[in-house]
Amino acid sequence: MGSLDTLFEAARAIQAKAYAPYSRFKVGAAIATPDGRIFTGCNVENAAYPVGSCAEAGAISAMIAGGADRIAQIVVMGEGEHLVTPCGGCRQRIREFAAPDTPIHVAGPEGIRKSFTLDELLPFSFGPDNLGDR
Repeated sequence: MGSLDTLFEAARAIQAKAYAPYSRFKVGAAIATPDGRIFTGCNVENAAYPVGSCAEAGAISAMIAGGADRIAQIVVMGEGEHLVTPCGGCRQRIREFAAPDTPIHVAGPEGIRKSFTLDELLPFSFGPDNLGDR
């Protein structure tokens, strides 16, 4: 699994590439897989607001396209005084590929601000195990 410093730097680098001409709120995300690979994504806005995509969704798509399917940890990088945690939809997307104890690190330009587990951000979640052997 990639080091937290490496993951932070990857999130910072991809945040700079975000396309956010409307909100000017750039977010970057970096996922580490159990085998140490790192996948990144940034938010991409659209004039038709609901059509935009979140940084975490982009990183997950890159992970799947790269042949991986498990999240070992993730860093979400945003700016401003408040914590930039994954939105509800992204918490559910992360849940699809992560265990309840997966670390989710929330960062700002100065570094990691706070770390949560997925279970702390999405308690009593619905996931693949709820569907059983269908």
